[in-house]
Amino acid sequence: MAPTENSNTPVQVLEDTSHQAVSSYFIGPQAENLQDFKDNIHSILDELEKARKSYFPKDDTFITPSIRSSAAFQACKKKVSSAVTKAANLLGKHSLPFWSPRYQAHMCTDMTMPALLGYFMTMIYNPNNCAIEASPLTTIAEIECGEQLCKMFGYNNDPANTDMPVAWGHIACDGTVANLESICVSRAARNLKFYPFTIFKAMQPNGLLEVVSKSFQIKTCLGEKKLFIELTPWELLNLKPKDVLDIPERLADEHGVTPTFMERVLEQYSIQQTGKGVLEREFKLEAPQIMVANTRHYSWPKGAAIAGIGAQNAIGIAVDHGARLDIQKLKERLEYNLEHKIAVYAVVAIMGSTEEGSVDRLSEILALRKRFQARGLSFLVHADAAWGGYFASMLPTGYHPGDEAKLTLEGGLAGWKGGFVPDSALHLFALRFADSITVDPHKAGYIPYPSGGLCYRDGRTRFLVTWTVPYLSRGIMNVTSIGLYGVEGSKPGAAAMSTWLSNKCIGMGPDGYGSLLGEVTWTSSRFGAEWSAMTTPDMDFRVVPLNMLPSELKDDATPESIEEEKRRIRETILSKSNAAIVESDKELNTMALLRTLGSDLNINAFAINFRLTPGVNGKWNTEVEEANYLMTRVAERLMVDSPEDDPSTLPFVLTTTMFSQKSYDTCVSNFKDRLGLTRDELDLMIFRNVVMSPFPTEGNFIGKLTDIFKQIVAEEVQVCQKRNSYDAANHKFLLQGDEILYLIHLPVFHTASGRRQLVAEFEIDPNRKEEFLELKNANHDEQLILSTTVPILLEKLQAGDKLNGYVQYKNYDPAMSNVTVTVKHVVKNRSLTSRFLDNDYPSKFTPFYLYGNTKEKYIDHMLLRSPNTQFSTEKVTLKLDNNLTDEQLAAGAILCFQDIYEEVMQPFPDNSIIQESSTFWFQPGKELAVKVFEDIHPAVFEGKGLTNHCLDDKHLLATGTVILGAEVFIDSQAMNVDPLKRVETVVQWREEFHKIGQSMKD
Repeated sequence: MAPTENSNTPVQVLEDTSHQAVSSYFIGPQAENLQDFKDNIHSILDELEKARKSYFPKDDTFITPSIRSSAAFQACKKKVSSAVTKAANLLGKHSLPFWSPRYQAHMCTDMTMPALLGYFMTMIYNPNNCAIEASPLTTIAEIECGEQLCKMFGYNNDPANTDMPVAWGHIACDGTVANLESICVSRAARNLKFYPFTIFKAMQPNGLLEVVSKSFQIKTCLGEKKLFIELTPWELLNLKPKDVLDIPERLADEHGVTPTFMERVLEQYSIQQTGKGVLEREFKLEAPQIMVANTRHYSWPKGAAIAGIGAQNAIGIAVDHGARLDIQKLKERLEYNLEHKIAVYAVVAIMGSTEEGSVDRLSEILALRKRFQARGLSFLVHADAAWGGYFASMLPTGYHPGDEAKLTLEGGLAGWKGGFVPDSALHLFALRFADSITVDPHKAGYIPYPSGGLCYRDGRTRFLVTWTVPYLSRGIMNVTSIGLYGVEGSKPGAAAMSTWLSNKCIGMGPDGYGSLLGEVTWTSSRFGAEWSAMTTPDMDFRVVPLNMLPSELKDDATPESIEEEKRRIRETILSKSNAAIVESDKELNTMALLRTLGSDLNINAFAINFRLTPGVNGKWNTEVEEANYLMTRVAERLMVDSPEDDPSTLPFVLTTTMFSQKSYDTCVSNFKDRLGLTRDELDLMIFRNVVMSPFPTEGNFIGKLTDIFKQIVAEEVQVCQKRNSYDAANHKFLLQGDEILYLIHLPVFHTASGRRQLVAEFEIDPNRKEEFLELKNANHDEQLILSTTVPILLEKLQAGDKLNGYVQYKNYDPAMSNVTVTVKHVVKNRSLTSRFLDNDYPSKFTPFYLYGNTKEKYIDHMLLRSPNTQFSTEKVTLKLDNNLTDEQLAAGAILCFQDIYEEVMQPFPDNSIIQESSTFWFQPGKELAVKVFEDIHPAVFEGKGLTNHCLDDKHLLATGTVILGAEVFIDSQAMNVDPLKRVETVVQWREEFHKIGQSMKD
């Protein structure tokens, strides 16, 4: 599949060797290698038998033949056998087919056979890697895993090399825990930043280290050599990491301070004993901060909170249009911190975001650190490579003298030649310069859960987080328990053995995991090509990848030049085999183009939009809400979200995520532009295909999958076109009033024609008015609703229009048939199309339309955001300091409940919950404080409900209270998207699981 770095070998040759080797790692999509797996399982069980029988073989047999033949034994044996068979059957039936190339959803795939075998063989012995006496072999496996990972990243593993620190790594349960433990989120970064204060306090008069205070010197971040005791708090906060880690060894070498004595020092003064807050108060320090892209995993603010750093001090940095950390924005934030003397624990580079596969520009971050250190601001650089770490195997492994000099101040690598690997490899190469790295073998290492990892460039850093050996040493330590250095207590040795065995069997370099992930990266690029060029100008939908085409990135880009590049992709990539692509590379430069398609690693993020009307001249949808609706419908056909869903029927499995406007900002705004959507505050749904399988490029299998996708989208586009048709339609209206009658439209958000809030005065056929009023007065507890039978266009409704239909109760029981009403006056007619919704729910009030006359007054909740609930009531009583006129009420005003804050109550509960509550604020007879304002918008209005409306004294009409009417109307379905296939609750899933348990019992 994908050639390796700097290789000119044709793909077909690689398939004879590399792909054949890769194919041997897995059981296979069709269980092609299952017999090999079974043979290895038998070998494991044979060794298990030998181990048990060889341990004091002369001991008595504890489970005798008579016990085994007993009725009780046989009954239990049969029960277990039955349960195992049923459970295995159910797992096969209900588990997602992550082993198949059709599965392109989450970061799940077939695990390597060595990893599975390593886990299986070890879990039988159940070692606990918290202490070496509970895990003598798997502790060594974990140590070797750490060395394997460090070598893959380019860290120095050789203690004899004194020019570089010796790296160290270990296995954690997952990336979240590794991040929590890591140098940048938690204890290590915090402890390293405050360790100089420990030494500083110990050097004070009568301190344990006072004896060295007059002679112990250190270089500041600016390179100035000073007595340690004379450093300012700012200088203490910004010592370079290596200089901090050297302190204990220097105290030992220069002053004879023993590790035993340093234990006493740290027991008295260290941050782990005193707490961060004590030091911050004593030295009058601003709380240091962590900086990480807004695409960060939730473990970052979570870890900052747990570590006492504070989630608000995990500063989010904006991302660029490719969802990578914006280097310019980072620079601006660092400038701010330098100017205001706010220290920085660490800057985090996300090496493969889990939503987009984006790789932050680590080399540029490291170069930026050099420039800021020269100005007095120092910080750690941590790489969150939980997802992307194993992709470093595509590059030459191990530390090489001179690597350090390759990193330039401009953020490049001297002499870098990318070869055929992705451009992001430049930044993967820079991992060797990061202070620490989080990596998850259970992601791109194809290892069973749970297996996270953490590597320190300078292995001495681990001593900062231990409680047992709280001193620092450059020398090699005799490891008695690897659990000393982690957050976890007990943890499975099986995870370490699984990772070690898979790493060992496959290899950590370009010929091992690099070959596997090279094929995956190639496959991802081919998927990227499909998403980039799938749609043509004559189609009723468009697919737009997050990562822009080269033609889009040019300053002189035009629709024609972009379409021409898509044509080229269709002709030179989509229709070609792997071999043909490489064969045509010299002539067409196809490989260079392919490398630019798709994400930095192997996650393709893309979105879709549709035409409102069919045909090449059809108008495109501009509403984010409607694009999200289309994607929701498509996603429901390509994923499992209910116990009733059968995974075996899904022909292609994708997943979705949301790009929030708050976190993605200009990135998602640019994405909306490219989709043809309005820039608004709504979050945008995104499809993701995560490529883990190396197999789907064979036989144009990718083309088969994308054809399935196209067919499903085409079918759902027709539904969305119908939904967004502004054709005349039937509607329902709440009927209010006695002397003056009002129609209150009940919005139906899932049709374009029903997205309106409308209040209109009407009169009923005089021959039916008495019948209507008698009906209304006889049923005080039942609101009446008019259902039209002749379609109408709401936005064109005006005085004189007639509506035909029938009257029914709210519970849909019939009341009057063949009713005709005439519109006398339109009070409010406002569009509820998503682009006209407000950005936020009101935070200090709840707004209503107020209308009627001096004798009868009515209110209807202003629907400003979605989802929402409609609240209406007639015949309210106003007690105001300034009475309103008939003219003001006929025009409609805005009444705001002053003590009822809508924002805190959204989303409102269902009708049944509200009706059963005796304390809910919208209750008959309830008296509430209000302010009444003039509505400066016209009666028929296309715009945001409160935009440019100053709810202040300029438009204030009156203040006082309102007493709600005796009859209230509540509809919790107002402005809610019609339900498709709702995600089932945990309770429902558990009910299904209980059925499984019962079937086993039976």
